[in-house]
Amino acid sequence: MKTSPLARLAFVAFAALVILSGCAAAPPASESADRPRLVVLIVVDGLPQGQVTGYRDHFGPGGLNRFLEQGAWFADAHYGHANTLTGPGHAVILTGAYPHRTGIIGNDWRDPVTGEPVYCAGDPAHGYLGHQTSKFAGTSPKNLEVESLGDVLRHADARSKVIAISGKDRGAILPAGRDGTAYIFMAQTGQFASTTYYMKEHPAWVTVFNGAKPADRYFKATWSPLLPAMAYARSLPDGQAWFAPGGRLPMVIGEGQDSPGPRYYANLESSPFLDALALDFARAAIEGESLGSDEAPDILVVSLSTHDYVNHAWSAESRLSHDHLLQLDNLFAAFFRDLDRKLGKDHYVAILTSDHGFMPAPEFLLSRGREGGRLASGRMVARLNAGLDGKFGEGQWARGMSAQGILFDRALIARKGVDPVALGAEAKRILLAEPGIAGVFTRAEVEDSSTPPAPFLDAVRAGWHRERSADLQVVLKPGWMFSSSRIGATHGSPHPYDTHVPILLYGPKWVKPGRIDARVEVVDIAPTLAGLLGIAVPSSSEGRPLPLPP
Repeated sequence: MKTSPLARLAFVAFAALVILSGCAAAPPASESADRPRLVVLIVVDGLPQGQVTGYRDHFGPGGLNRFLEQGAWFADAHYGHANTLTGPGHAVILTGAYPHRTGIIGNDWRDPVTGEPVYCAGDPAHGYLGHQTSKFAGTSPKNLEVESLGDVLRHADARSKVIAISGKDRGAILPAGRDGTAYIFMAQTGQFASTTYYMKEHPAWVTVFNGAKPADRYFKATWSPLLPAMAYARSLPDGQAWFAPGGRLPMVIGEGQDSPGPRYYANLESSPFLDALALDFARAAIEGESLGSDEAPDILVVSLSTHDYVNHAWSAESRLSHDHLLQLDNLFAAFFRDLDRKLGKDHYVAILTSDHGFMPAPEFLLSRGREGGRLASGRMVARLNAGLDGKFGEGQWARGMSAQGILFDRALIARKGVDPVALGAEAKRILLAEPGIAGVFTRAEVEDSSTPPAPFLDAVRAGWHRERSADLQVVLKPGWMFSSSRIGATHGSPHPYDTHVPILLYGPKWVKPGRIDARVEVVDIAPTLAGLLGIAVPSSSEGRPLPLPP
């Protein structure tokens, strides 16, 4: 049974007092000696737990199996919020707080008053260093309303460093928090860049890394499957009808292009070569920033974006997704060997998780006799407005979708003197008649604690933000997705295929090996790492320390 956010907060507040009370700004030397010098958080974007266990027999000895055989892993780890998207998930991991506190309710949303679009990591006051910055690019953690574990660490000891790296701006900026530093892969140039929020110019090690043009070495490289064809019997063959173009292996990156350029660098994002680049940049950061080299602990976040791109284009059931996880496994094995040599096994803790899982493609489900479908949100909103016209008069009552909800035109409601509660109730009735919709929750139902319990209500509340969320929250049935296209798959629901993700820990000095079957949540990661680092839990955390093997 899911624990309510209030109950979890009460528990962690108690745990913080008992376990971490009185944490000084800089722990005594005796405490410092027992802390990891470096925490390495790896986020595999869009990795469902089912793929970790389902393909385990195909992993080598030093990558994911390092966690599964030598570390602690949680078989029933979940997100507790409904809007399981990249921005919200990355904000949860190191804050220990759900979107109702972080304010990151989606990758983007619309301002409920003005209707203007808002990007989760957007900040027009800042731009990328040495690169063009589009209007809705992610450049700072301005929209993140709570502190992260890295913020707590740096406030405790200014010598500590927090570096976050990702193929996506939100994948680096949100885990970096307010006081860390984010670096993002630039598809314009194949380089990694930070933003003016963090610095005026890159440190020398970044300039040297970019100057070597490491992305160019993969031009015309071939992504070939690692195993014989028969080994992929449990995943779908290439070329399914719902696959995006290019869904076949082997795949030549940059095929048909004369030289490396923006198109080629963008192609890298759907291949294991971007993961290799990100891990190489992480190695450069460890060396360039001297991470883990002294008693002041550091945090390194590496968010690997490619698995999400692969699953969106070709689905998590595909051979491409299966093989991509095996490619990652090999990359992890090499990365951990380098960490062992550089730092020593008794000086770092590694943790691997994901920002969300992934739904099966509706066409795949239908082919197996299960329910599934695609619901075009624009057409749904048009039908909703037509229905509301019949009761409240002509008007564009619903402006459109915002994150996972329907945003009403509040000025129109006020101008026509319509009761917003009555409008919400009628809109709910109309939407529940739509195919594929499992639940609809009005603002009144979400905000009123006396609302009778209902499926998905707790998850919707965990993702609800009073000032930012839309007026009507919508939950689709299992197997359904918002899409006007017949291609690809997605995520974003409170269903287990989207909430169930891996939590794997490795660090022989602090983490004993074992499988834990108790249900845990991703908000539990931040207080667990806080305990290992000997610092306070982030102030808005709702998690509790993970039940590590005794």
